[in-house]
Amino acid sequence: MRTSALGQTGLQVPAVGFGGGPFGGFYGAFDEAEGIAAIHLAIEQGMNLIDTSPYYGGGRSEEVIGKGLAGGWRDRAILATKCGRIAKDRFDFSAAAIKASCETSLRLLGTDHVDILQAHDIEFEQDLDRVFDETFKALEDLKRQGKCRFIGMTGYPIGLLIRAIETCALDVVISYCHATLLDRTMLDRLEPVARRRGTGIINASPMSMGILTMAGPPEWHPAPQSVKDACRRAAAVCARHGADLSDLALQFPLSKTEIATTLVGVKDRAEVERNLAAARKPLNEALLAEVMAELHDVQGVCWPSGQWAAEG
Repeated sequence: MRTSALGQTGLQVPAVGFGGGPFGGFYGAFDEAEGIAAIHLAIEQGMNLIDTSPYYGGGRSEEVIGKGLAGGWRDRAILATKCGRIAKDRFDFSAAAIKASCETSLRLLGTDHVDILQAHDIEFEQDLDRVFDETFKALEDLKRQGKCRFIGMTGYPIGLLIRAIETCALDVVISYCHATLLDRTMLDRLEPVARRRGTGIINASPMSMGILTMAGPPEWHPAPQSVKDACRRAAAVCARHGADLSDLALQFPLSKTEIATTLVGVKDRAEVERNLAAARKPLNEALLAEVMAELHDVQGVCWPSGQWAAEG
């Protein structure tokens, strides 16, 4: 698999990374043994960036990944987790909570350090100055202690991530749903700023949290109805051509060399194989043009997140 440098971290990350969100039960039930087998297959195939969070199932995702990385697999993985987001409506970005969360994550993951530790969904903190001061300093302390090698922040609003990069000396950020068939503002707005600052970007959710799939979005998806309707039309275009919208959605960011890595949620070996197969196929430009025509009127449409209103 193609690998690329992640900012100035020195890490060489795979084009496709392993997202641990499904191990938190966000997309339905999963089998633990099959999930562990998926971790091993992914690492063997070079898909060795593994990302998780305490938020994913209240630590369940970290627990499963920890089991999967036992027995020498940890040394073959680039392991990333997060802190600050506890549950859907529970957040704590205080220094004490950040440090306690890190210790719990290390225990569940069965390791003495993670490669990347990030404050999770910072737009939900009302006092962003606190995140850029107290939270950031706590991350720096953990980095100095060797609990993590690199630090960062994650969030949905592009404007917020730009502010975070410009305010704090971050090694990495995660941006999700903004380098997709629906929205390319990560490429247009965030990537130039990150490149100037030497901050690596981990791209996530190329299917835009399930909306760019043949099955359509989960009930909780926050996108406006106009976006959901456009995605259904795009899926119908793919169906007429015997293609899969989720494959095209993954291939789109993989075709952009300025994107070092893209995380895809995985829960079993079949999904590992499917994502790797999609990554190996060339982008169908004719199909892409038809799909983009259906999505034209909703390009760049965002939704509110945390304390931030929808961005244009």
